[in-house]
Amino acid sequence: MKLSHSAADPLVIETADLWRIYPFRTASSRSNSDPENQGVQALRGANLKVPSGQFVALKGRSGSGKTTLLNCLAGLDRPTSGKIRVLNRDLESMDEKELTQWRRSHIGLIFQSFGLLPTLSAFENVELLLRIKGEVFESRRQKALACLEKVGLSRWKDHRPYELSGGQQQRVAVARALANQAELILADEPTGELDSKTSQELLKLFKDLVVQEKITFLMVSHDSLVDQFVDNVFTLKDGIILEKER
Repeated sequence: MKLSHSAADPLVIETADLWRIYPFRTASSRSNSDPENQGVQALRGANLKVPSGQFVALKGRSGSGKTTLLNCLAGLDRPTSGKIRVLNRDLESMDEKELTQWRRSHIGLIFQSFGLLPTLSAFENVELLLRIKGEVFESRRQKALACLEKVGLSRWKDHRPYELSGGQQQRVAVARALANQAELILADEPTGELDSKTSQELLKLFKDLVVQEKITFLMVSHDSLVDQFVDNVFTLKDGIILEKER
């Protein structure tokens, strides 16, 4: 199956017949041509299309392949077969160095466990990404402060993660994801460690950012609250994406 390569294509994410099989370690299993015996089938022909400017949720039980799909979309994992196109780039044609540069310039990643460096302040956690990209200090400073303001954390810019609540730490992670002016944000269970009130506030922030910043946002979640905020919900079951619910 081929993917569209039109420059006018409004799709930010498109996968076609995407498979990811984690091979068994035994030689006898590897030599078997039957896919059922080749390894763990995390994705089994996943087909996904996400238009530009949407806030989309990907749901499914634990072990259904959600995180695997997210990692493939971010170029952190390679699919076994199939096509994957993100932000008008064919990821399978890019080497590891190209993928790293591409992520730094276009993708924002948010994790359930926040992923902040405990010895750095909120400002420094956001600014570090820009430092790695090689931006000069004043540009880094202005962008980091602007991103913290967008998520409502200007007053807490000098606080370290242990001085912030769970919701505030996740907001720092969001600011960090925005710092490189990401066109696509991929989030893995971003509300998983938060209470319902904080989760609702964070989901509203995500929705506002999609509208105001004109970005596309795909989040993996078990949280029933997300249905109130997202444009579409996709369900992943046994490595296969079912029809969207709306």
